[in-house]
Amino acid sequence: MTVRKFAVTDIQLERTPGQQADVFVGNAVDQRHGGPVTIGYGRYAPDQSIDEQIVVDDVMVVLEGWVSVTSGAGTVTAGPGEIVYMPKGSTVTIRSHAQGALTAYVTHPHWQEAHPATKQR
Repeated sequence: MTVRKFAVTDIQLERTPGQQADVFVGNAVDQRHGGPVTIGYGRYAPDQSIDEQIVVDDVMVVLEGWVSVTSGAGTVTAGPGEIVYMPKGSTVTIRSHAQGALTAYVTHPHWQEAHPATKQR
């Protein structure tokens, strides 16, 4: 794989697998590209909430807006330029605030290979 640059406009966003909320994700790099991690973007409409069992180590960088992530350890709220780490095995609720949010993520290993909702496809 060569050095590449991405913008959210380069990525086709799709509804988060297994969710009904207005939360959309799109991978820029994943298993199809031969690298060890998945890199992509997430877009959260205002006041959305999703419950997830984290099946890979997941790093979320907030680019715009605000998100709160609640787990058994409590709630963290992150805004532009802040990073949330969700370790494999965590059960979380991710909630966007009134302005919605744009995030970037990196997962290891590839989340599509590990996520139960994508295995049904």
